[in-house]
Amino acid sequence: MTSLKSITRNEILPYSEYAESRKERKRALTEKKKNRRIEVGPHATFYFENYDTMWHQIHEMIYIERGGEDQIPDELAAYNPLIPQGRELIATVMFEIGDPIRRSNVLGSLGGIEDTMYINVDGQRIRGDAETDVDRTSAEGKASSVQFVHFPFSDQQAAAFMSGIGDVTVGFTHPNYTHAAGMTAQIRQALSEDFD
Repeated sequence: MTSLKSITRNEILPYSEYAESRKERKRALTEKKKNRRIEVGPHATFYFENYDTMWHQIHEMIYIERGGEDQIPDELAAYNPLIPQGRELIATVMFEIGDPIRRSNVLGSLGGIEDTMYINVDGQRIRGDAETDVDRTSAEGKASSVQFVHFPFSDQQAAAFMSGIGDVTVGFTHPNYTHAAGMTAQIRQALSEDFD
């Protein structure tokens, strides 16, 4: 199955049409997202994006902000780059820490973490490339709680991933956050559809 690669203006529903079907669409997407999410360590969660997740995100932004037609080009520009192209996986990585003081302390110790994310496929490491639209670590060395990371696969690595053979792990090499987690067969199968 080839995944869709970009969202165009023609695919954006009128506000009222989306509002009418919003609850049902959110419920359906929540089901799909179950196999696109991996918790890594105590604070980080990888949410692997695709056409469907970004289509929904664009509609949610328009629904919440009510910017109408003028808002649509900005949302397309912001979220189309998070749809995997060809031989890549893309994740939104969130550091979810409820307590604000603890969150500040943890993120303050994780500067540069955006350059330490990886996916291992049967012993081969695919290093993540962070989005460079804004600095993901502040000048003071504090990491952003939200990171956008591309994982570019070679043809061989993509084939190994899709084969279902061997182990796949997702993790970090940051000295203050060296956690990793195994990827289930269900998640691996769902993410295989992101490749051409």
